[in-house]
Amino acid sequence: MRKRNQESGARSRLLVLVDESNVGSSVRTAGRGLDWLKLRDFLAGPNTGRDLIEMVVYAGLPPAIPTWQEERDRKNKFVHWLRSNGFMVVTKDGAPAEEGHYKANVDVMMAIDALELSIEIRPDVVILVTGDADFAYLATKLRRHGIRVEVASVAANLGNILRSAANDVIDLASLFRTFEIINTRDVGRARIGGQATGSLARARDERTSKVPEAQVPIPHRTQQQQRRRRPRFRPKQSEGGV
Repeated sequence: MRKRNQESGARSRLLVLVDESNVGSSVRTAGRGLDWLKLRDFLAGPNTGRDLIEMVVYAGLPPAIPTWQEERDRKNKFVHWLRSNGFMVVTKDGAPAEEGHYKANVDVMMAIDALELSIEIRPDVVILVTGDADFAYLATKLRRHGIRVEVASVAANLGNILRSAANDVIDLASLFRTFEIINTRDVGRARIGGQATGSLARARDERTSKVPEAQVPIPHRTQQQQRRRRPRFRPKQSEGGV
């Protein structure tokens, strides 16, 4: 399909569907941050010879309960950033699981949407950004409708079931290596939004650190103590007694 379009001069119409949780897991395993704008350009930029119809990101949200509210707020900020930058985002509220975890499985939503959108808008190519083998049957089903299916993931971690179900595999490992390595403090932030959310947090830290010290009032007693200490710092006299 792609070769025929290139030979005829037509550009393939592309639909990209992203399993955000699965991608985030790969990024954390690599110890990297994720630049979502670079990812979109890598998959569907002008140099790919394809016209992007839509890039849909499926994201699970922490449960709407007080215990998870702080992390839910951070995840919502990330979702807002994605939407502000042209991504279509589909969210699902999670449910508490074992201690310290929650479950928000978006696989079924993503599979249903993939079939409906593919039938309605008839893309030439669908890219599934995931390494989850559960999407193997979806890939086969789309191919039966004459749609080329490509899987974008870290090829080294991709199972044979999903690999064989797709027309082609796009290895994201080389792209991950170009991303900025994040420090330990930012690992939690990368879990909910990669560099975008981390950048927001760093910006807040910078604004805090830039508060002028002059704005902090110094007690009068402290100033007097500082003046009494100043005579200690006398200029060193030369040996000639000058």
